[in-house]
Amino acid sequence: MRTKTIFTCQKCGYQSPKWLGRCPDCNNWNSFVEEDFSPPPAKTKERTALYKEKPVLLRDVEFKEELRLSTGMRELDRVLGGGIVKGSVILLGGDPGVGKSTISLQVCNQLSRSGNTVLYVSGEESVQQTKLRANRLGPSSSDKLYIVNQTDLSIIVDHVREIKPAVVIIDSIQVIFEPNMSSSAGSVSQVRECAGALTQLAKTSGISIFIIGHVTKEGAIAGPRVLEHIVDTVLYFEGDRFSTYRILRAVKNRFGSTNEIGVFEMDSSGLKEVNNPSEIFLSEKPKEASGSVVTSVLEGSRPLLVEVQSLVTRSGFGYARRRAQGFDYNRLGLLVAVLEKRLGLALETEDIFVNIAGGINIEDPAVDLAVCLSISSAFRDQAVISDAVVLGEVGLAGEIRSIAQAGLRIKEAHKLGFKHAVLPKNNCKGIDINSDIELIPVSGLKEAWDILLDFPARKQGGIL
Repeated sequence: MRTKTIFTCQKCGYQSPKWLGRCPDCNNWNSFVEEDFSPPPAKTKERTALYKEKPVLLRDVEFKEELRLSTGMRELDRVLGGGIVKGSVILLGGDPGVGKSTISLQVCNQLSRSGNTVLYVSGEESVQQTKLRANRLGPSSSDKLYIVNQTDLSIIVDHVREIKPAVVIIDSIQVIFEPNMSSSAGSVSQVRECAGALTQLAKTSGISIFIIGHVTKEGAIAGPRVLEHIVDTVLYFEGDRFSTYRILRAVKNRFGSTNEIGVFEMDSSGLKEVNNPSEIFLSEKPKEASGSVVTSVLEGSRPLLVEVQSLVTRSGFGYARRRAQGFDYNRLGLLVAVLEKRLGLALETEDIFVNIAGGINIEDPAVDLAVCLSISSAFRDQAVISDAVVLGEVGLAGEIRSIAQAGLRIKEAHKLGFKHAVLPKNNCKGIDINSDIELIPVSGLKEAWDILLDFPARKQGGIL
């Protein structure tokens, strides 16, 4: 058999008979790597033939509503849509040290204690090293948890068919290789082939498979983008490795919503669930400080109270800087232009820095009003009333537009002791809040600022 040489793009998987400086498919530079190519052997064709199924009529398919398999961690179950679906393939990505292997071992312990057989395939650590890490997370005496150190895909498949577990953990996909392929482990060809074989195994046997994937410097999972298209669910761990809090977010989920998030706290004994993230995000909020405003964002069905912080200082250069952490940079530039035009703030020579405390990334438009008031407060060095939560989307004319689920957000604010809620006037019409929190409707950006600026005087004068 003659072996040919091809060049494969390590970003998208595009193949070329010669080396190219720039990939014509994904436009990345210097991404081609030389690989050996040979036709697939007969063994691979025979193995593929075993999974062939005959087409059937959709009306004749019998569907059984099966309960999801609970992981024992409510935050993870929330992100998955209620639990693990039988036969699903879940890709878990994140930065090094963020807690991917830690949460995988914790899930293994919880599932095995519930009587489910689990196979943990560790390709990067020996069995003894995995045991050492498992002891730190808590001793496990279950006879349903199996651990193996293996990187050969064919041997892993044999172990799965022999043990017949309910859940398999692959740690990680970049070190698993198909022996019938000549390319090295972690290459585009190997990652695509191994992910496809594992997905095929999960669909035909009904076994749920977790695949751990490394993340590149650009924030994408190492390997081709086709890896995310093959699997059923893609989960990302967010958060600084030096911070104690981690956010688990679903980027893709065929069996649930992609709007849910899970919040965890990392300590010496592993990841712990955070049942009240709003209290954590606001625990270190400064009192009577300019530039600090509290708002409520909606992540799926969960409202979260977060603190918006702004700092406005005189620019020492010819070009004023705009920086945002946890907030869209382009949206920040738009809101600054609205403040300059509608409120008359001279921000063209000011450096503006906006930060969402807690390390969370916000895409909810309901945070617009809080960002505008935070920048205005920092620019004028006047503090906004501390026991008020601010909600609303800001339009280009300076109007405050209505938001979704305003009642749910206000109820969360009332639980944490907030006394006032500034929200769009249209949201006050049909809202029903059985609490003593005061609703302050506003229709314009200037009106909202005037109310919060002169709040004590207006309360004494009976205006509010």
